[in-house]
Amino acid sequence: MKIRSRYWLVLLFSFLIINNRPGEAAAPPTKVIMTSGSASERDGAVYVAQDQSFFRKYGLDLSFVQVRNGPVAMSALSSGETQFHWGSVSGANLGAIAEGADLVFVAGFINRLSGMFVVNPKIKSPADLKGKSVGVNSLSGGGWIFSMLMLDYWGLAPERDKIQFRSLGDQAVMAQGILSGTVDGAFLGYTFGKMLESKGFRVLADSEKLPIPYQGSGVISRRSFVTSSAAIVENVLRALLDSVAFIRNPENKTQVTKSLAKALRFRRVEDAEEGYQSMVNLYEKKIYPSVDGIRNVIRLLGVNNEKIRRLKAEELIDDSAVRRMEKEGRF
Repeated sequence: MKIRSRYWLVLLFSFLIINNRPGEAAAPPTKVIMTSGSASERDGAVYVAQDQSFFRKYGLDLSFVQVRNGPVAMSALSSGETQFHWGSVSGANLGAIAEGADLVFVAGFINRLSGMFVVNPKIKSPADLKGKSVGVNSLSGGGWIFSMLMLDYWGLAPERDKIQFRSLGDQAVMAQGILSGTVDGAFLGYTFGKMLESKGFRVLADSEKLPIPYQGSGVISRRSFVTSSAAIVENVLRALLDSVAFIRNPENKTQVTKSLAKALRFRRVEDAEEGYQSMVNLYEKKIYPSVDGIRNVIRLLGVNNEKIRRLKAEELIDDSAVRRMEKEGRF
């Protein structure tokens, strides 16, 4: 019996040595950085992917960094300091591309405007915005474009109608700006928009109900990086698609709501309920970037910028990774 016991001990010891040799250790996750210039339920797919370790599942150590504005994000991406940006088509990225930046839209997770234009109760119609102030995150970022597209849809022109934009910061700061009267209105995500509506502020429009072509939240990267690091790009998309599927499953409501509340720094999880409700149906089933949505913003910004006017929407897209995701049966 003693001999047999020693025999099994030797076998077990040998097994442990063989399976723990340094040369065969699991490869460490690949570090990548993704930026965002906003904080709302639109970013929920990234929040949940982090909290549920979906990036780790595909061998990635992804840091999600909120930056001050779009130009900062585009500068970091163009220089190679970061590898991805989660955001929408904007003056910042179109301007960077027009000046020669090697940037492309890799995937489109939200291919429409998504949010609410919320105003002071004294404003009863879009025409009442003339001579008023509108809060934005920055003067070239996504929030500014959202507002410009809404004003364009209503037939309003900021210069002609003396509508002043005020750069305030993220969604929470913009919402506070409306509450305090610093600005008369702002385009907000549903989480903050519904919160203000419950306090008596007026919703001039729910943008999802309007026929405005737009490339909303998606993944932007350098064209050269998409070509040289195709596996990393694909794994980022796999993790985000897993996250979207997780969000859509009603059984995961508690976890998703907690992720949103934590990311938006709410004191109560219940405050993220409205954001959760919009997230369930927020993301596209097929995550191809929207050529029409990009073209619509080129049209809007190209009026005053010849370099942007020359851009061709179809040339600003590299959907090779998305096509491979479809072949995998991911959607």
